[in-house]
Amino acid sequence: MKNRNLVYSTDQGRLCSSCEHPISECQCKNDNVIGNGKVLIALETKGRKGKGVTVITGLPLTEDALKILGKKLKTQCGAGGAVKDGQVEVQGDNRQKIKELLEKEGFSSKFTGG
Repeated sequence: MKNRNLVYSTDQGRLCSSCEHPISECQCKNDNVIGNGKVLIALETKGRKGKGVTVITGLPLTEDALKILGKKLKTQCGAGGAVKDGQVEVQGDNRQKIKELLEKEGFSSKFTGG
């Protein structure tokens, strides 16, 4: 009688259902690509008291790679910003500079909005 149910484990916490590693060491969560491949650059002012923020969406990268690229873009533009909900926000109107930097990285992008 072969019963393959786990009876005892020394692993701490919960296990991932797909890769069966502890959730803190999950290997499959790094494979999730966020964007759809259509890189769009827009300037948004809504909800920011009139201050402009350049928003980049659609980057086909994992969450970790998106954070690294976001940091690089913010450093090159000399501005602050954030990476959240699969998009990169850079303070100020840096659309042209960001388009050039993304083309150097190998992404084709388009401007959207006004």
